[in-house]
Amino acid sequence: MKPGPEAALFAQHNARLRPPLTVREIPEARGSAAEVRRREGAALLDALPAGALAVALDLGGHAPDSEGLVELLGRWEASGKALAFIIGGAEGLDPAVQARADQRLSLGPMTWPHFLVRGLLAEQLYRAQAIRTGHPYHRAWRP
Repeated sequence: MKPGPEAALFAQHNARLRPPLTVREIPEARGSAAEVRRREGAALLDALPAGALAVALDLGGHAPDSEGLVELLGRWEASGKALAFIIGGAEGLDPAVQARADQRLSLGPMTWPHFLVRGLLAEQLYRAQAIRTGHPYHRAWRP
């Protein structure tokens, strides 16, 4: 990720996470939209740790509120598997990646640039940690 506000947003929230997220980027593919999805999809699947519980960030996925994400994280962590979040590129996720995903998670009905999704996800994971520990970062009384 190039330096800029998106990288700073991710770094800010990732620094607060315990443990922080480990990011593995894949190179952007070239070609038609279908070819880009296929190539990037293959690279994403190759990058997944063996046996990981894969959570694909996908517009059509489950869109919990912050407290609901805490519940989901608890279930995922209870599986005993390593947790891997998959964020697609500009062309989205290949059907093979969606088929491999154990869960699909949406950050809402709007489309977000993939570089911004990384920061939004890190913030929501930090928020979930704050909710779990009773830290005042999350204000449940606010909509």
